[in-house]
Amino acid sequence: MLSERTTLGNPQVLEIAPLDKKKNAPDRPLGLAERLDELSWRSPMHDSPDSPIHLEGQLLIADPSLREGIFNKSVILLAEHNGEEGAYGLILNHPTGQTVGELLTADEFDALKNIHVHLGGPVGQEHLTFAAFWTQKNHQLRFATRISAQDAIKRTRQPGTLVRAFAGYSGWTPGQLESELRKNSWIPTLPSTGLLASHHEQDLWADLLRRISPYHQILAEAPDDIFVN
Repeated sequence: MLSERTTLGNPQVLEIAPLDKKKNAPDRPLGLAERLDELSWRSPMHDSPDSPIHLEGQLLIADPSLREGIFNKSVILLAEHNGEEGAYGLILNHPTGQTVGELLTADEFDALKNIHVHLGGPVGQEHLTFAAFWTQKNHQLRFATRISAQDAIKRTRQPGTLVRAFAGYSGWTPGQLESELRKNSWIPTLPSTGLLASHHEQDLWADLLRRISPYHQILAEAPDDIFVN
């Protein structure tokens, strides 16, 4: 996935009131936990602890061990990642149940009023930003994050472009994400163009896990606490 770079220090943000957050706690099927010991999977970061990690444009799937807080069952688009400035991403699958029109009521935002708002992360949730996703002729997925409302309006008129609104973002200081990756807190994976057709709901987490390996399919289908059985 390719990005149209923005600067970490210059986000295009709009002030909004505190969100009325939607609760997403779907039931998950029990069973299969005992099969985890039959399979093994190691993060590609594990065997090369000192090698540079460059994951800009990839998805980060939260490991099931991240059961507490906002990152539980999260899928994050890692929009920016470098050793000097850290990393910046947006959670794709935590809808708030609200639309832009409920948060921005001025006439200038009327063309964006029906766009769903997602919770992008724990940082700056009082700010609303926009992102666009589209596919190039070579079927490569591209994105632009922290675009202005005016740019978002233009992109909604472009066929095949998906525009999303995000309250807040996910951020890491230099070296912080690398440390979490080496502890296997995140499962990196390449996005596909099918991401444009996804509903970006809570079940996106399990859907993506199932595609990685049999081991990850078991994780996706296991109960929240795999040690209850």
